[in-house]
Amino acid sequence: MATDFKTILNLTVPMIVQIGKRKLPVSEVLSLAPGSIIELPKSADEELAFCINNKTIGTGSAVKVGENFGIRITEINSARDRAETVLGG
Repeated sequence: MATDFKTILNLTVPMIVQIGKRKLPVSEVLSLAPGSIIELPKSADEELAFCINNKTIGTGSAVKVGENFGIRITEINSARDRAETVLGG
């Protein structure tokens, strides 16, 4: 049993950080080109949602980590909620 639990803890799951959502008319999608800018209905200072299995498990703010982006967690669901999300419950 302990080996099974260790195996589960070592699984990787995709995490998505959402900066915003917006619907676009097909005509706008077809006119997109390199350099196009799509404005999102969200302030640049707002918290970002981060998701596992397409479910939000917390929020945070964007940070720079070396040359990469990161997220500093400001709120997170309980460990139980996160486990249920990861395990598909």
